[in-house]
Order: sequence, then C-alpha cells, then structure tokens
Amino acid sequence: MKDVTDCYEEFGDERLPPGQRETTEFPVLSKSGTPPFDPESWQFTVTGAVEEERSFSWAEFRNLPAETQRQDFHCVTGWSTFDREFTGVSFPELADLAGVRDDAVHVMFSAMDDYTTDLPLEECMREDVLFTWELDGEELPRDHGGPLRVVTPHKYAYKGAKWVDGVEFLTESELGYWERRGYSETANPWREERYS
Repeated sequence: MKDVTDCYEEFGDERLPPGQRETTEFPVLSKSGTPPFDPESWQFTVTGAVEEERSFSWAEFRNLPAETQRQDFHCVTGWSTFDREFTGVSFPELADLAGVRDDAVHVMFSAMDDYTTDLPLEECMREDVLFTWELDGEELPRDHGGPLRVVTPHKYAYKGAKWVDGVEFLTESELGYWERRGYSETANPWREERYS
C-alpha cells in the first residue's frame, strides 16, 4: 500500500490544514440525492483532447491496474479525516491509456448526478489522484460516491467527484458545478482557498 499522507509537506508545515477540524467520522455531503447505478449499463468515458477516446464498462474499469493508497481527506465545510484507505486506478494510468494530446491543459470530471468539477491537467497527473471503488477495505458506499469516485488529497474534496462516470480533456479551462457558484478553482486546503 502506498502512503500519501505526507503530501501536505508540499503545501505547508501542518498535516491538518488551517480552519479544519479532525474527525474520525466520514460525513456524507452531496448536492442532491444518490443516483441509481446499474452495473450492466454503466459506462465510463474518456473524451476530448486524447489520441483515442475510450469507454469502459464497470467490469472493464474494475480490471484496470489498481492500487491501494492511504490518504487524508479534506472537506471544504471544515472537517478532515486522516488515514483513509482507497483502492482504485490512478489518474495518470487512465490518462496513459487514452493518450493525452499535447494541447490538453484542463480536465472536466462528470458524474451520474450531472455534477461536474474541473482541475488543471497538471494537478490531475499525480499518482494520488485516484478513481476509487473501495474505502477502508470495503466496497465504496453508495452515499460516499459508489460505485466510483475521485479522491484528491491535495485539494478540498469537492474537486473529487462522487459517482464519477467520465473525464474530458480540454484545450482551455472551464468551470465545474461549484466553481460556477463561487467556490475556489484552486481549492488548496493549506491556503484555505475555499471560495473565489
């Protein structure tokens, strides 16, 4: 298992970002209710500025090379939980499969509940940006974003889409759901970049 709980050292001196409180719980927050999931019809798409657009069934996605990481998780509402174990596919692994073009600069994540969130490509091309289907050794609960969510331990968690079902590689930046509503585009917890 890869331990990435020291990623805070890139951004500050403290593991707990300013303005956050540590909890052993893992609260559930989302913009709306939990969308339905049918493993037989679910598709994950990789589109945009790539050499080959891809589509994966649930079985195909689960057969991609996976790893387990220990990460910290920071919610923009002010809580952090430490040492969570996530299993899934790293963003660079998925990007390599599609062949990201040189003109790609930004990424838009889409989800089954029509949620979107965006990040610069360079912020995604980290081994700790993970498409995860397992939390602490168990199948990712539906209310936590199962079957698949993104985790971004170097960002506030709204940058990690729940119920994710696709990524689009963009040649210019676009804003996601919360970003269009005044949330920070950069979302660095150690700088308290909560709102724009």
